[in-house]
Amino acid sequence: MQVGMVAFHYPRPEYRDQMLGRVQRAAAFIKTTPGCLAVDCWLTEDGTAIVSTGKWESDQALRAGFAAARADGVDFTYDDREARPREVYRLTHA
Repeated sequence: MQVGMVAFHYPRPEYRDQMLGRVQRAAAFIKTTPGCLAVDCWLTEDGTAIVSTGKWESDQALRAGFAAARADGVDFTYDDREARPREVYRLTHA
């Protein structure tokens, strides 16, 4: 069953460009992993949130893609550069 994910990242204004780069690097890596169908990165109109989206063939493919990214050193760390906690939504195809 296909699965998806939407994540909202809320960087502090002075770290917005840095966070955008981190999310884009993660997306570029995950896009190359087996079972990944699509990954993208968006900004809200007001520029206060970075939104990442993805779609995978299965939950196993999603998990394997993130595990491979972590093993390769992709930085998913939440820290004080973010103004508030991320909101991450896992989705299943209806």
